Formats: sequence, structure tokens, C-alpha cells
Amino acid sequence: MVFITLENLKIYQLSREYSTEAWEIYSHLDWQKKKVIGDQYIRSVDSVGANIAEAHGRYHYLDKNKFFYNARGSLYESKHWLDLLYERNIITKERYNKILDIYNNIQRGLNGAINSNLDKKLAVDE
Repeated sequence: MVFITLENLKIYQLSREYSTEAWEIYSHLDWQKKKVIGDQYIRSVDSVGANIAEAHGRYHYLDKNKFFYNARGSLYESKHWLDLLYERNIITKERYNKILDIYNNIQRGLNGAINSNLDKKLAVDE
């Protein structure tokens, strides 16, 4: 069996890229925008990678999926804040689309990880 390190896990790499993009936005917000929208946006984005890391460190499929589900929930929350940043003209359409592309890749990767773990559960149950 080949063990993939966290740093080599594609969805983790994408989550770090997602966090970098979010921080770039957050760091340029004024104090009021940070408090109204920025703090929640950066927390939800950073939570995605943190939960992926937590899942990677777990060895039982149920534990892994719990944290993958948490990551997916944070990902969806971050999309809500990303949409608001765009709708309120805080970020450009180009930046929105760039971040949305990363979001979509993470979403596909998380769904794949969850399904892969469910397949392992089915194999154990048989």
C-alpha cells in the first residue's frame, strides 16, 4: 500500500491555494468589511484545509468521512461568502471566477474522497 503524504494530497494542495487566494482578498479589506464579511469568509475557507488535514490523519473510514463532511460544509459556507464578496463589488468577476474554479475542483475532490471511503465501508460490510 502506498501512503500519500498530506502535502501530496491534491485536495489539500487545492485547499491551500484556496486559502492563499482568500487571504489575498482579506488582507486588503478595510476594518469594517473584515468584521462584516471577511472574518467569516477567511474562517470558512481555512476550515476546509484544516478538516482535510484532520481527515487525512484518521484511519477509520467513518472518522475520515466525518472530517471530509465538515470540510465540505465549510466549503459550501465559503461559497456563500465568496458570492457576497462578488455581489457587493468587493472582488472582480475575474477574481471570483478564478476562486470559483478552485472551489469546484475542491468540491469534486471532496466528493470523490467521500465516495471512496464509502466504497471501503461497503467492502468491509460485505
